[in-house]
Amino acid sequence: MNKNSGPWWKAPWSYKESFAVVGGLIASGIMLQLSIGNFDYEIIRYPVNIYLLILTLIIVAVLTLRHKSHLFQWLAAVPLSVANISGLLLYSIIMGLTMQAPANADGQSALGFDAVTRSWPFVIVFYFTLLNLSCVTARRLLNFHWRDYAFYLNHLGLLVLLYAGGFGAADLRRYVMHVEEGATEWRVYNEKDDVLELPLAIKLNDFYMEEYIPKLAIIDRRTGDAIPNGNPQMWQIDTTRTTANIAGWNIQLEKYIHEAVRKSDSTYQQIPMPGSCPAALVKVENNVAGFSQSGWICCGNFAQLYMTMQLNDTLSLVMTRPEPKLFRSDIEVYTPDEKTYQAQLEVNKPLRVGHWMIYQYSYDADAGKASAYSSFELVYDPWMTWVYVGIFMFLAGSIFLLWEGNKKARRKKA
Repeated sequence: MNKNSGPWWKAPWSYKESFAVVGGLIASGIMLQLSIGNFDYEIIRYPVNIYLLILTLIIVAVLTLRHKSHLFQWLAAVPLSVANISGLLLYSIIMGLTMQAPANADGQSALGFDAVTRSWPFVIVFYFTLLNLSCVTARRLLNFHWRDYAFYLNHLGLLVLLYAGGFGAADLRRYVMHVEEGATEWRVYNEKDDVLELPLAIKLNDFYMEEYIPKLAIIDRRTGDAIPNGNPQMWQIDTTRTTANIAGWNIQLEKYIHEAVRKSDSTYQQIPMPGSCPAALVKVENNVAGFSQSGWICCGNFAQLYMTMQLNDTLSLVMTRPEPKLFRSDIEVYTPDEKTYQAQLEVNKPLRVGHWMIYQYSYDADAGKASAYSSFELVYDPWMTWVYVGIFMFLAGSIFLLWEGNKKARRKKA
């Protein structure tokens, strides 16, 4: 007889009891969510998370010592694993379909759907999954065989990854630091706008930026929208292909200066200096409208006014602001142990200093390449090394499992 067709809650438990327990945990989490709000990771911040980790391992060890009990057999069985994975999958789908709000956002969903990883149901099911996976691995280790090395590597790697990611979430910190050129800064603001002093300092020696050549567009001055409506056209200025047509208006590029300064009321000259900006001398013609005119246009910046060309009562030719091609910060980082780290920080090229990762974050967008400061995102994650170890073990175990599976398949065919 199928063991699922027996009476409820009679050992050994199987799928229906497993799904009932996981469903009950989710229901309990929902009640906690509605009554006290999101789970506060601050309550398990170091050293509490270490104590909780040790306690969890002790619980698993005690359960393993009683490996013949119905409780351990159920915790280490496939039905509970399927139920836990289903619960996590449910909340993963919710997270994928719902825009997630930052931790300090106002007006969050009562059920926590816009902050899934901070919701009580997810945290409870995640922790129960850790117990489940730990017992599954422990049961296999009780009957240790070297031939099962791929399984051990795969499951132990997943355990290390989940333990480090789960318990380490409380210690993760993110800050944004603004440093003026030539200055040294060690203070940041937290989410409550309180000033914090960090155990490292950053000196900005130089900020460097490269820009793309800007674009030309024709806009309707009444709305500010580029034409044609619904399908706006822009011309990327090209010093080799000097002609373009936008909605019947023929544009001829006669001269382009990337670092220009206004020479008179209507002309520009090249002067590489802070505050210079792109400018172009163009000729615009429209035979239908009987229009032909030459003149300078400029995108403008914090130091110079923009200049446009009026084409008729409603349309004007304008230049867009140049988009950043590259921005880089030459920095020095000082640590409490009197070590100094030097780096050329760029986007996607961060610097690791101990448990800190320093990323190029932003700059003064209005000043552009003349920005007097640079912004850095500092991420403190002392558990990240263990996350990488877990990922490596899990991937290696998965590859070995596939390899062993292929070997067995070839033996059967032989």
